Amino acid sequence: MGRHLEDISDLTAARQSAIEPHRDAVPEEVEGLRELRQIAGKGQAEIASALNIKQPSVSKIENQADMYLSTLKSYVEAVGGKLELVVKLPKRPALRIHQLGEAISQPRTAPSRRAVTREAKPRHG
Repeated sequence: MGRHLEDISDLTAARQSAIEPHRDAVPEEVEGLRELRQIAGKGQAEIASALNIKQPSVSKIENQADMYLSTLKSYVEAVGGKLELVVKLPKRPALRIHQLGEAISQPRTAPSRRAVTREAKPRHG
């Protein structure tokens, strides 16, 4: 089993100094939410408290294959992070989506009656 970088006190001074610069290094990718939470140094109970849910629900979220983006956003914020959604299209630069769905829809106002033109119907006399 591997060691955590925090557990280097029993190593020689030379080994400790070689490892020290890598202590704060965070991998660019994680396997899942559990690993993300562990990197943030948080327990399931702490996340549950932040989300106002019970600890078994945190476990369920961490093991879900599919979830709402709002659930993922809340979880990431409870870990202490910020969720960013990036779309990568072929031969295009990456695009960051800031809001989804109704959040970006501007309230539509009904057009004024004057702005609506109707085809005049012939009047039969």
